[in-house]
Amino acid sequence: MKKHWFLVLFLTILATRLRLYRLDTPLADWHSFRQADTASVTREFVKHNYPIWEPHFQDHSNIASGLDNPDGYRMVEFPLVNYLIAGAIRLQPQLNLVTTSRLFSIGFSILGLVSLYGFVYLLSKRRALAFLSGLIFAALPYSVFYSRVILPEPAMLGTQLASLWLFLLWLQQPSKNKSKSYLIYLLSLLSFAVSLLLKPTAIFIVPVFIVLGITHLGIRAFFSPWLISYAIIGIAPLVGWRNWIKEFPEGIPASDWLLNGNGIRLRPAWWRWLFAERIAKLILGYWGTSLFFTGLISRIKTNYKHPSLFDWITITWVGSMFAYLVVFATGNVQHDYYQVPLIPIISILMARGIIWMTESFSTRKFILWPSLITIIGLTFFMSWWEIRGYYDIQHPNIVTAGQRIDELTTPDARIIAPYQGDTAFLFQTNRTGWPIGFEIEDKISKGANYYVSVNYDDETNQLMEEYEIIEQTADYVIIKLSNI
Repeated sequence: MKKHWFLVLFLTILATRLRLYRLDTPLADWHSFRQADTASVTREFVKHNYPIWEPHFQDHSNIASGLDNPDGYRMVEFPLVNYLIAGAIRLQPQLNLVTTSRLFSIGFSILGLVSLYGFVYLLSKRRALAFLSGLIFAALPYSVFYSRVILPEPAMLGTQLASLWLFLLWLQQPSKNKSKSYLIYLLSLLSFAVSLLLKPTAIFIVPVFIVLGITHLGIRAFFSPWLISYAIIGIAPLVGWRNWIKEFPEGIPASDWLLNGNGIRLRPAWWRWLFAERIAKLILGYWGTSLFFTGLISRIKTNYKHPSLFDWITITWVGSMFAYLVVFATGNVQHDYYQVPLIPIISILMARGIIWMTESFSTRKFILWPSLITIIGLTFFMSWWEIRGYYDIQHPNIVTAGQRIDELTTPDARIIAPYQGDTAFLFQTNRTGWPIGFEIEDKISKGANYYVSVNYDDETNQLMEEYEIIEQTADYVIIKLSNI
């Protein structure tokens, strides 16, 4: 047990240290548009103390849903994490919204790391395999970046892995220890329900639960009141939330396109983008592909009472994730953060590949170990080479202009911050409004007070002639549209 705690502590410290890299940089890094939407929900909770079932955000345009959204409703994932962060900031107003949000994401990532270690060990009874899985999850550059972003993914993945680990732990509990068994069951159920609320795509892990249940209970798994209750209660909150948000259609972003909006599913471009550009290049840094496929086809000895369970679980998990890629074909091609759910099984397969290589080649260790260390080193280096730019702020002028808007305007001012529909610029202003220009008179009639631009395009130049310029620099201009 002491060895477990030492290894888990080491992994936790390593993972935390890596995820603190550039923690306090402004929210203008990679995928800042989606992060800004999530963070602005938290900001609106802080400002207005909305009830948790009525999340709002700063974008009042019709871009997301196609409908006018004058109240700024944001009806996507259940905003549990946003509400918790907002509560922390209200208690300690000196906390920075962006930094605090990233710290919460890191916390959930650490929960996922510990759960992955526990799950792999329970499944295989092999400490080295659990440690390597956790190490890859902790240090893979793609995993590091997307474990500290302000998105629902880190919390979803953390609670999903916790539910899986606790579920297996519950199945293994002696029947005589009922009180402990009940507690583990309830914690697993709660984690599963929360993961679905945070991101419905968490449902793709269900086949792994089914295989675990059948392996331990046999045919009784289909009639077990515990498993039936788990399934019903686990999914009920998600069903309730999805029914509730239908009352606010203007706050529900269009999402059907995520499935196969551009018809790319299973076409050659789909295979290239997901398996070459994303998995092989971005996540595995080219070289890690060898370890991944070795882990996929290899079998390693375990001390578990069900010898084939580890193999069955990995196969099932791989199949579930492949189904996820197929179902959300366009979403996965369009956004690289959609591959976050793949990280646990990729970590497990790479660890399997490493273990198999070290145990199967009994001769020429002096060749094997240097080769293996080189492959692992190049995997992390090349993946970092692809990921490193994600931390950079490509357009610092939106941060500067946003700060000036925050300083020069009243808190109830409404801003037009055109940035091709990207809400990252609007987020920097700390005001509600519109992330796109055009139809300026209509926006003024809806309450727009200021126009801020970092591009001196035709629209900006025309407005500079017609309205009062509050501040102008080479990087931005702030124009007053109406009195407030």
